[in-house]
Amino acid sequence: MKADAWIQQPLFGVALSVICYALALILQRRWAWLHPLFISAAAIIAILILADIPYDTYARGGEMLEFMLGPATVALGIPLYKNAQRIRSSFVSILGGITAGSVSALLLSGALVWCLGGNLQMMLTMMPKSVTSPVALEISRQAGGIPELTVVLTVLTGLIGSMIGPELLRWAGVRDDISIGTAIGTASHGIGTARVIRDSEVQGSISGFAMGVAAILTSVLFIPLYSILR
Repeated sequence: MKADAWIQQPLFGVALSVICYALALILQRRWAWLHPLFISAAAIIAILILADIPYDTYARGGEMLEFMLGPATVALGIPLYKNAQRIRSSFVSILGGITAGSVSALLLSGALVWCLGGNLQMMLTMMPKSVTSPVALEISRQAGGIPELTVVLTVLTGLIGSMIGPELLRWAGVRDDISIGTAIGTASHGIGTARVIRDSEVQGSISGFAMGVAAILTSVLFIPLYSILR
């Protein structure tokens, strides 16, 4: 099969993603501060640009990986079930942290855009960036934001949170699993959850729980905020 014909196959996008991520994991073992998702994404972008491969060609395989996000997210229910008793025992404090984080994310994001001179559409685009991508995209679309930009901001939020979030929390003196899991899940959704679950199953389960509750709270809280902004 010719190279051009192989590139047109959906398997190309899958193979490129898996190989880049596997190499990024190898690099992380040598330099722990490197984030594999960030490195693999940068490598894929560089390869597509240098080889002059259209994004739509890569996306044929990327969509197959995107489909697997659903089962992967559902799989977070396993550690959640295993640590359900611990979550119940600290439910009030966890819910309080998620609520405070969700409200702060909405208000501070909107305030930042306003202070920088952004218009209402940009505010509506930016505000839901801390929840998981499908929810953030739909909130932005329904409110009149720019859904494509919201997805980019959401992914960047998750990446930044997963790269520096746990270390920043420990530097601030926050070291218990419940607090770290609640903070990361609320602020950095699935990408952050995937990061902390490698450190602690308890952190991962609480982060997954926080991610789901934050998505619900943000969707509900956005309604009165939208009415005020309009």
